[in-house]
Amino acid sequence: MGTGLRHPIFPQQWAVLVPILAFLPLSQCFNYGEALSKSILYYEAQRSGQLPYNQRVTWRHHSGLSDGFQEGVDLVGGYYDAGDNVKFGLPMAFTITMLSWSVLQYQEQVVAAGGEYSHALQAIKWGTDYLIKAHSEPHVLWVQVGDGKNDHQCWQRPEDMRNSRRAYKIDEKNPGSEAAGETAAAMAAASILFRKVNPHYSHILLERAQQLFEFGDKFRGKYDDSVEVVKKYYPSASGYKDELLWAALWLYKATENVDYLNYALENAESFGGTTWAIKEFSWDIKYAGVQILAAMLPEDKNEEQNHILQEYRSKADYYICANLNKNENASNVPRTPGGLLYTRKWNPMQYVSTAAFLLMVYSDHLKATNQNLNCNGIPVTADQIYASSKFQVDYILGSNPISMSYLVGYGSTFPRRVHHRGASIEGYDRNKGYIGCKEGFQNWFRRQDPNPNVLVGALAGGPDKDDQFSDHRGNFRQSEPCTYNTAPLVGIFAKLHALEKN
Repeated sequence: MGTGLRHPIFPQQWAVLVPILAFLPLSQCFNYGEALSKSILYYEAQRSGQLPYNQRVTWRHHSGLSDGFQEGVDLVGGYYDAGDNVKFGLPMAFTITMLSWSVLQYQEQVVAAGGEYSHALQAIKWGTDYLIKAHSEPHVLWVQVGDGKNDHQCWQRPEDMRNSRRAYKIDEKNPGSEAAGETAAAMAAASILFRKVNPHYSHILLERAQQLFEFGDKFRGKYDDSVEVVKKYYPSASGYKDELLWAALWLYKATENVDYLNYALENAESFGGTTWAIKEFSWDIKYAGVQILAAMLPEDKNEEQNHILQEYRSKADYYICANLNKNENASNVPRTPGGLLYTRKWNPMQYVSTAAFLLMVYSDHLKATNQNLNCNGIPVTADQIYASSKFQVDYILGSNPISMSYLVGYGSTFPRRVHHRGASIEGYDRNKGYIGCKEGFQNWFRRQDPNPNVLVGALAGGPDKDDQFSDHRGNFRQSEPCTYNTAPLVGIFAKLHALEKN
């Protein structure tokens, strides 16, 4: 039921010996276009609020229609983060940032994939519409709706919720720079996408992003100190400085205002941007994303600024080399015998999808600039990095020791009992009767049958360290999908689909 941390503590040092990759699966052909369509469709199953007339996931219905009302604010909408019915602001914002980056990075390829570009924009706007609501005042951001403890005592569809939907906010007296920074990043990234198709909306997003960045920077503090109920689910282990750097770089990309770039350069060392050597990228730990973004900026500044960009590049290279198993002193990401990057046992796929995305993005950058990567004196080509990214994606789609597709609804063998309340209970389109809090446990959670609704496009938590997967609802570490798992895959699927057609 996902009642613990979404990931354990933030590692200060890593010293894990990585076994030599022994398993090399036979080459398989995958329909990346189908995977792209299904990954975007997944977000319609996670919607909260008043569903639109063109809702394609028909087993879902309206839910959370009074969210925020007891606090006097409209917080209807947004996304449920995973298999429960709570709206957590920090991972939701990260999901939108990564969806936006995915589509920005591979915009041409997404556009070429039929109607998927409009579907992707709809998925992003569903999130940003909510984030605009949550930013109810310049220095107020609502960062959670619902309480994890109460929510996890029930197993019921979102449409049937009758438990507490209390909302929690950050403000000047109760700061939360992680949430403010990530929401600013999400809005800034999305504003770039909407600049041509909806310039007024793009302007609103950018204005809000700037306000939130100013708020998060001026009133600094950890959001889980201000909103303590989130600590058991989405605690900020890395602090807020990575989010402030992350937001500054996205605002620079959105505005080309050098003040934001200078912020990321001037605070690079003190905020850890050029000092932390990181092997993971997630909703909490943004350093690798910051380092990759900075590393791709042209070194056409003054000598001091170029030196800082080179330091960012050094740390970006460390992350890439760690995920290629090419760092020395055993400072690499562990792998399963089947070759999957394996950061930790709780929802390992979230780190795989972000790593695959950053590898692909960096590969494209190196190829475009005619550069190689240097891992401890050994040159690594852009094509080698691309191949490593594709290997991880193909593992997700079924090229693994148990031939399991971890993208739900893709292929013939995929998780049938994902830990997800709505998917595991008869859909609202077939049963409009009320299903009670405990009734859901008794009649649906404990069933051995497959879920009655297929959560198409969800990326399940993933296998264990030996490439094995136990497909049952109670196994939330492996079977619970999250919105931020799937988001980075959208861009990769689009790129691979385009290459497949050529």
